[in-house]
Amino acid sequence: MVAFCAEPRARSWNPSIMYGEVILEHFRHPRNYGSLEAPDIANEDLNPLCGDRVRIELSVEDGNVRAARFRGDLCMISKAASSLLTEMIVGTPLESILDFPQERLIAALQSEIRPARLNCVLLPLTVLKSAVRPK
Repeated sequence: MVAFCAEPRARSWNPSIMYGEVILEHFRHPRNYGSLEAPDIANEDLNPLCGDRVRIELSVEDGNVRAARFRGDLCMISKAASSLLTEMIVGTPLESILDFPQERLIAALQSEIRPARLNCVLLPLTVLKSAVRPK
């Protein structure tokens, strides 16, 4: 199911023109979608403005992210951002996740993100950082 994020639609709506090929590819064929059998770290949150909800799960070995998965009810941009982010962090030292720049995730989408949709991009990163932040 795709969460609702207000988005005007033209009569001949072409998502690749509106969002770009990277977003479309990761939306249609998300990487790391699903759950880990026994995650070491997990966190879930939502964007109350549009209803996107994402859960991020990590498996950690020797202080590095060994595996990452996500799942949730997400709009096209949030799903693509979650897919890209989980690809980008595998092999990363857990301690460096808190320093992961949001600009890196935004740039990886290779598309212009309107200010109204920025929270859609940043939701998975916010959830990830909350998960690894020392309590």
